[in-house]
Amino acid sequence: MALNLSGRSFLTLLDFTTEEIEYMLELSKDFKNLKRMGAPHRYLEGKNIVLLFEKTSTRTRCAFEVGGMDLGLGVTYLDPGSSQMGKKESIEDTARVLGRMYDGIEYRGSDQSIVEELADKAGVPVWNGLTNEYHPTQALADILTMREEFGDTRGLKLTYLGKEQGNVSDSLMVICAKLGINFCSCGPKGDVEGATHFDPELLETCQKIAEENGCTIQLTDNIDEGVKDADVIYTDVWVGMGQAEELWKSRIKLLSPYRVTSEVMAKANPNAIFMHCLPSFHDIKTTIGAEIAEKFGVTEMEVTDEVFESDKSRVFQEAENRMHTIKAVMYATLR
Repeated sequence: MALNLSGRSFLTLLDFTTEEIEYMLELSKDFKNLKRMGAPHRYLEGKNIVLLFEKTSTRTRCAFEVGGMDLGLGVTYLDPGSSQMGKKESIEDTARVLGRMYDGIEYRGSDQSIVEELADKAGVPVWNGLTNEYHPTQALADILTMREEFGDTRGLKLTYLGKEQGNVSDSLMVICAKLGINFCSCGPKGDVEGATHFDPELLETCQKIAEENGCTIQLTDNIDEGVKDADVIYTDVWVGMGQAEELWKSRIKLLSPYRVTSEVMAKANPNAIFMHCLPSFHDIKTTIGAEIAEKFGVTEMEVTDEVFESDKSRVFQEAENRMHTIKAVMYATLR
C-alpha cells in the first residue's frame, strides 16, 4: 500500500480515511522492524522540525526526538518558557515564522484550535502531540499494539473504563470506528459531579463511521456489560494534565468503582490485554500518588498494581510504539 500524504498535517484522525490510517500503521510496523534490526533509515536527512510543548511530556517528547533523529531530522525543542507564542507573539505570526525555518511543526498543548491555526498558517505539516480534544498519535500506537497481540483487529472489542470524554478516549473512539473495532465507553452517566460526556456531534459522527465499517459504539455505566467479550481493557488517569486539583476528590468518589482490577480483567475475554497511555497511578511511588494516598487513603487509582504489572499488561510495549507510529506520521507527511 502506497499513499501520498506528503504535505498533510496530522491534527485528528477524523481527517484521514481508513486506508490512510492503515498505511500509517504499516509504516509504523516497518519502522519498528528497522529499529529492532539496527538498520539505518535516515530517509529525511537535511530536513528540520520544531517541537512546541506548552504541556510537558515524557513519551511524546522522546518519541518525536528519537524518531526524528532516526530519520535524519534536525530537532529543536521549545518548552513552555522558551517560546513567545500566545504571549508576545500571536499564534498566527509564530506559525508563519516557524514555517519559514522548519519543515514540520509539532504542537502539544491545550485547545485544538491552536494546532489548527498553526496548520492553517505555517505552510508546512503540523502534528498534534496532544490537545484537550484529541491525542491521535497515542491512538495509532494503541492500535499497533493491539495488532502485535491479535493480528487482524477488525471485530475486536476495546473497552475504555472511567471518565467518558477525554483526548485519549475521543481519539480511540474515532480510530476504532475507522478500523472496524467495537468501542465501548464504560463509566458514570448522568449529570453527576466529576462525570464527563462525549461531544454529541463527535459521537454522532463516530457512530455513522462505525456503521459504515461494520462495528459498534457502546456507552454504558454497567461494568459487567462493558467488559463482557472485551479483548482490550483500557483506562487513563482520572484527572488529566492541566485540570484542577480539586477534581481529585469528586473523581475518586465517582470513578473508584471503575478501577481496573484482576476481577474486572477476569470478566473480559480470556486472552484480553490491559492498556494505558501512561503515566499511571498504580502505586504511591510518585509525588502525586503519595499525596493522594495521604489525603484520601487511596493507594491505587485507575488500575491496581497487580494488573499493571501482570502478564496481561502491554503498557510499556504500547509506550515504545509511540516512537514507531510518530516516526511513521513524520515520514509520511514529510517524504
